[in-house]
Amino acid sequence: MEKALSSRHPIGPYRDRQHRAQVVALWQEAFGYDTAHNLPTLAIDKKLAVNDGLFFVAMDKKTVIGSILAGYDGHRGWLYSVAVHMDYRRQGLGASLVRHAEQALTALGCMKINLQITSGNDAVVGFYEALGYGVEPRISMGRKIAQNIDG
Repeated sequence: MEKALSSRHPIGPYRDRQHRAQVVALWQEAFGYDTAHNLPTLAIDKKLAVNDGLFFVAMDKKTVIGSILAGYDGHRGWLYSVAVHMDYRRQGLGASLVRHAEQALTALGCMKINLQITSGNDAVVGFYEALGYGVEPRISMGRKIAQNIDG
């Protein structure tokens, strides 16, 4: 695994057999879920189907302690599901995960990276501002495609 910048915990690619159960547990702890389209197992399966190499985990020995999903469509990069285990928060690991994903997106030619923060998670705004992200005047809209969620 590659060593992340300024992190004492290695960050490397997600490996399904090794990491799935731990990432699911981490996401359930970090995010909680109230909608089917965000279920960890479904999100992981959909990400693996894309096979873009933009899913990373941070490890402490054999334990997953953090994760980040990134995406790139050739126009914009995106950060999703930045999660750090409770015992490892406020130690720079979240920032290392974001920087690791940023490096991967930059290597693909990405010119701008976006992220969205769900309503009620306003406490994380300062974290992203410290990493150079800013609130932009946008209206975020979405549409769920039920046949790809329930099927």
